[in-house]
Amino acid sequence: MMIVQKPVEFGTNPRVPYAMQGEMKDEPMTDPASFQNQVQSVDVKLDNGTRVCLRRVRHSDMDQIEKGISQMSDQSRYLRFFSGSKTMPPSVIEKLASVDGIHHLAWGVVNMSDKERTPIAAAHVFRETPTDENGEFAITVLDQYHGQGVARILMMTVFIDCYCEGLRHLRVDILRSNKKAYGLMRSIGAKPCSLEGPVAEYDIIVADAVAALQNMEKPTALSDITAAFSAG
Repeated sequence: MMIVQKPVEFGTNPRVPYAMQGEMKDEPMTDPASFQNQVQSVDVKLDNGTRVCLRRVRHSDMDQIEKGISQMSDQSRYLRFFSGSKTMPPSVIEKLASVDGIHHLAWGVVNMSDKERTPIAAAHVFRETPTDENGEFAITVLDQYHGQGVARILMMTVFIDCYCEGLRHLRVDILRSNKKAYGLMRSIGAKPCSLEGPVAEYDIIVADAVAALQNMEKPTALSDITAAFSAG
């Protein structure tokens, strides 16, 4: 499953102190004041028993990012990057690896049951300023790991991190032929804001998306993600 995004340029302004804003909307969700975003990695198991590690993307991951793109199917690469090429320009790889935790938030998933510790998924959020409540979201899961709950545990991780960083709304651009992405967005309450042309735009309310994920029975690792980000 791939969700595409239009690139957003970001700068290098220093971090501003984080302060929680707004209120979460669904009662089942953990009190947002209890979330903290100092978490660097979370180890969980997929429902099929595969051990995975969710961790923040680092600039040193450039080679792994490039390798992961080459391992995607031609169709998946087209859905994510509008290109079937097995290689991306260096500027694209550099952009995906340049994560500062402010303008660009990114998490990856590593298969810890594999001796090679294969990266299997990544999600990115870009925003233009450190205090911008709106960002652009994209997620990619390698084809052989589709349908195993990877996208959902990765979204839970990224969305909680986004909320802690003051992001309240995310936009995703989805090719209209990407039916799996449509289903995933509907499952977290995303609403279409533009359905014209080959690309549909959806709006995600971060708090509502986290609440929707918390209400899901599967994958069971969703509750482990919430616990990892809960202060105390």
